[in-house]
Amino acid sequence: MIEIERKFLVQSDVFKDQAFKSTRIVQGFLNTHKKRTVRVRLKGDDGFLTIKGESSSSGLSRFEWEKNIPKEEAEQLLQLCEEGVIDKIRYEVKVDGHIFEVDEFFGDNKGLIVAEVELNSETEQFTKPSWLGQEVTGDVRYYNSQLSNNPFITWDKA
Repeated sequence: MIEIERKFLVQSDVFKDQAFKSTRIVQGFLNTHKKRTVRVRLKGDDGFLTIKGESSSSGLSRFEWEKNIPKEEAEQLLQLCEEGVIDKIRYEVKVDGHIFEVDEFFGDNKGLIVAEVELNSETEQFTKPSWLGQEVTGDVRYYNSQLSNNPFITWDKA
């Protein structure tokens, strides 16, 4: 139940042509505390409740527990969430032996595109596709829970 991932900004939309799947995701947070977040997600027609723990000092890993819940329950729980619902399309792109999840954000986070790759260990090697940009692993500004409270459109990008 430990999630290990690296996160990158995306510098072109070439990934869209390489994606084998895309899904609309709407999610909100019941709790965005630094030590734990509780997320409600609608991913297509599926609902999920997810609890994540505090990130390790490297920012690469943290506890994650997720449970599939009925769509109707997820819709009801979304009504209880803190302000700042996240709206995005997730593209899944296979690169060698790894799947990159590329999130294109909308609403208050429009213009932000972030890719994540899950790993089996913090030292696992992987091929970086040409469309990957700067690594932002461990930068809490790019956590969805933080994007709900401090959306991308409010950032000083100078």
